[in-house]
Amino acid sequence: MKSVTVRISEEERKALKGLSEQLGISMTEVLNRAVEKYRKEIFLKEANRAYTRLKENPDAWKEELKERKEWDNTLSDGLEK
Repeated sequence: MKSVTVRISEEERKALKGLSEQLGISMTEVLNRAVEKYRKEIFLKEANRAYTRLKENPDAWKEELKERKEWDNTLSDGLEK
């Protein structure tokens, strides 16, 4: 894996080292997990904002619900009941 240097404050380095020791993983892995968790958090917040905007448009929301219903019908295609 290629690596790069990232500057952080001494306080944050100590926190990172403490988490590393507490979790029994490398500081790099702590950073990797933190970045991935933050990335997912931002993605979900953006998705929630998009759905909120969609719900504010009655016609668009109606179309969304219609499409969901169509997708729900495909879930059992070819399956015995």
